[in-house]
Amino acid sequence: MFRTLLLTAVALLPLAAQAAELPESIRSRGSIVTAIVPNYPPLELRDPATNQLTGFDVELGETLAKRLGVKMQWQETTFDQMIASLRTGRVDLILSGMSDTPERRGVANFVDYLRSGSQIFTQASRAAEFPNRDALCGKAVGASRRTNYVNVLRQFSDAECVAKGRPAIRVVGTEGSADARTQLRQGRIDAAMQGNETLPYIMAQEPNTYALVGEPVEYTLMGIGTAKDAEALRTALAEALRGMMADGSYAALLTKWNLTPSAVEKVTINGEG
Repeated sequence: MFRTLLLTAVALLPLAAQAAELPESIRSRGSIVTAIVPNYPPLELRDPATNQLTGFDVELGETLAKRLGVKMQWQETTFDQMIASLRTGRVDLILSGMSDTPERRGVANFVDYLRSGSQIFTQASRAAEFPNRDALCGKAVGASRRTNYVNVLRQFSDAECVAKGRPAIRVVGTEGSADARTQLRQGRIDAAMQGNETLPYIMAQEPNTYALVGEPVEYTLMGIGTAKDAEALRTALAEALRGMMADGSYAALLTKWNLTPSAVEKVTINGEG
C-alpha cells in the first residue's frame, strides 16, 4: 500500500512542479483565461450538434491546462480584439490559430505549436484555368484582412508577377476565410488564400467544390500568444507542450484532427529555441 502511494506521489510531482511555475493570479483563480474565435475549423469551432467548443486548439488547451493543474477558461472574442485583450490583461493567453509573425512579436510572445502553409485555392470547376501559381497574375485573390495572408499575397504578387513583367494580383481583403470562400463561389474573386491546415477539413465538408493551386506560398508558425511580461506562464506552457510531444499525446491529437502535416518537431518561442 505504501509503495502504491509513493509511486502515485512521484507521478504527480511533475504536475505539481508545473502548477507551481504558474503566476499566483492563475494558481489562485484555478484557471487560465484564454481568447478564442471559434470560426476556424478544425482548429476551433462549435460542434453543430451540441454547440460546444471543439477542435484541435480546444483539446490542446484543455490538455495543457490539466497538466498545469488548472482549468481552461475560454473567452470568445473577435480576431481584432485578441491582442488588445492580452495586452490589457483581460485574458492570459491567445489560443486561436494565430500566426507567430515578427509584427505580433512586438506586443506578444508565442509558444509555437503548429506549422501553417499559406495555400491558394480556387473553385474546382475552374481548376484548369490555374494549372500553377503563375496563372494567378492579373487575377483577383481574396484573403481575410485580419490575417497576414493579405501581406503574403502582395509580396508574392510583387516577386512573381510584377517583377517578371506580369500584371499584379488584385488582392481583395475579406471579412474572414468564410467570406473569402463565399466570394469565390459567387465568382467575385478568382481564388483565395488561407492556411493549409484548414483546407482538408473544408474540402471534406464541401466535396468537389475547391481545388488547390500549387504548393503553399510560404510557411509560418502558429503560436500560443502570451503577454510580453508573462515569462512564468510562457515557460510552464512550453514545458507542458514538450511533455505532450514526449508522451505521444501531441501526435495523437494531430492524427485525430487530420493535422499531422502541420506538426512541429520541437517547441520554440517566437520561432527560436
